[in-house]
Amino acid sequence: MGIKSGFVIGFGAGYVLGAKAGRERYDDIRRWWSQFTGSPAVQKAAFRTKSAAADASRRGLEAVQTGVEKAGTAVRTRLHKGDETELLIDRLDAQP
Repeated sequence: MGIKSGFVIGFGAGYVLGAKAGRERYDDIRRWWSQFTGSPAVQKAAFRTKSAAADASRRGLEAVQTGVEKAGTAVRTRLHKGDETELLIDRLDAQP
């Protein structure tokens, strides 16, 4: 659907910018566009699309944060693993 809508928008913009029909046709197109974007069905669809995008971005952010936390925990575990080994060696060396 993204390709089709992009094509339609591109075609419309090209027509408006390159039209030789004059100011009247340009004003007709602008009037039609205002009516189209102002219709309740289009407003509802735009709201649902914005909501879906916001939800998806929230889920994506949560996934990234979870991944970063897991990576941080793994790095800390590996870094401190050496400390525990050295501590154990020091204790064994200290025994009589």
